[in-house]
Amino acid sequence: MKPYMVERLRIWLHELRIWLHELRIHHHEIHKTFLHESYKATGIDYKVVLDKIGDRVKASDLQVGLRALLYEGCCSKVMDSITSGAFLVAFALLLGASNTVVGLLAALSPLTQFLQIPAIYLVERTASRKALVVLSTFLSRISWLAVAVIPWLVAPEQRIPALIICLFFYFSLGTISSCGFNPWLRDFVPEEIMGSFFGKRMAISTAAGAAMALLAGVGLEVGKWYVPSQLVPYSLLFLTGGIFGLAAVYFLSQVPEARVAKHRPQDMSEALGQPFRDLNFRRILIFLGILFFAINLSGPFYAVYMLKQLNLSMALLIGLGVFSQLMGVMSFRIWGSTADNFSNKSVLIVSGYMYIIGVLLWPVLLLSESNFFVIPLLVVVHALTGISAAGVNLCTANLALKAAPRGKATAFLATNTIVDGAAAAVSPIIGGIIANKLTGPELLIMRNWLSTEIGSFLAFPISSLLGLHSLFFLTAIIGLYAIHRLRAVHEKGEVEGHVIVAHLLTEAGKAVRHIFSAARLRRL
Repeated sequence: MKPYMVERLRIWLHELRIWLHELRIHHHEIHKTFLHESYKATGIDYKVVLDKIGDRVKASDLQVGLRALLYEGCCSKVMDSITSGAFLVAFALLLGASNTVVGLLAALSPLTQFLQIPAIYLVERTASRKALVVLSTFLSRISWLAVAVIPWLVAPEQRIPALIICLFFYFSLGTISSCGFNPWLRDFVPEEIMGSFFGKRMAISTAAGAAMALLAGVGLEVGKWYVPSQLVPYSLLFLTGGIFGLAAVYFLSQVPEARVAKHRPQDMSEALGQPFRDLNFRRILIFLGILFFAINLSGPFYAVYMLKQLNLSMALLIGLGVFSQLMGVMSFRIWGSTADNFSNKSVLIVSGYMYIIGVLLWPVLLLSESNFFVIPLLVVVHALTGISAAGVNLCTANLALKAAPRGKATAFLATNTIVDGAAAAVSPIIGGIIANKLTGPELLIMRNWLSTEIGSFLAFPISSLLGLHSLFFLTAIIGLYAIHRLRAVHEKGEVEGHVIVAHLLTEAGKAVRHIFSAARLRRL
């Protein structure tokens, strides 16, 4: 080849290299613009974080993954909304469950969290966390299809054990899934938008779940008039929940897995010991363990209380639950942005106190047997609980996620789940025993004495404070101690409670003005 041809070829290759470099830069800018515009309406500013994620995930993959997580969250929440809570309690009562069984059903999920220990081994030694999560999630959600056929394929005396077995498999496989899913999210979602994104995800999914729960509640009430057995609507309900759960698995499979540095698989005892050697994370574990013990002590029995003691219809019960969830939906964005601007700890202190106030309002319902007083108070209680629970649920999850080191979060988050699960497993069982003991014949003499001696002196039915009401007081006392332990946790950006309250009032005022401005524009 002649020299001038070699020189010409070298120039062409150099120009081609420059052109490819410019094309790569232009392609990256297109993805940045596309990602920003796609989420412009969400209120989340991705410009701040795009330059920080290039080593872990492409901008286009981030957009696809976050969108898939939104859809997955919606389908999973719809499944949870119509297969848990009041629906599961009412179904169990129809099958003949006692208060102790109701407490056991509530304890199954946290009890299975001990499977996080072998799950850590699986996640650390599996080449793809995504494959493990998708497979275990798929297998777990098939359990709801089995629950749907229990009334028709199982003998009456075996239905409660069959229900417990199905739920055990559901929660056990779900535990393995969550062990890989939580660190997957920790590595995939940028830390700077964690509060805002998860606030948006929880708001959208809660709204979808609330709408489906309301539709299901109405369907159950209408179904009573058209089907020979009340179990038929519940079977259809759990079948629908299983289908939505499987749809969530599909969207989960569309989420990319972030690139993270691979670490040497640790010995099990070493991995489980790391979170406890971290002083701040150990404080988080103590706080969350106490908090979940308090919440689950009385949580499963609100539905029992409204169904058995207040004699509310299922439609009204579901309506109040949906109203509470809608209040949470409207507050998720405010809680999320507040946590991003300040800290999860500061938000938890304020929302924790609000939640405790809501719990203490439940015993006030015994002051009147008239629905004229009870129904409005129930509305207030559910509104306060929905708003505060949104802040608690969002920030308890984010507090542990942010404190866990990136790339090594599996052991930290699994240990957190085990501690929370242990506390949440014991508390509803203890709550069921307390509820049975304080409503049984064993305390008949004490109840009569309280009614005749102290009650007549105070002109107040103090014996009514026994039973389920005692659980509400215990929840409030233990919850206050949990908030006390939270103050020892350190987190960047934490401020005093009055600053958070002022910010929340400002954000709420903006939301109200936005609503009224939109209403005036529509009239024009």
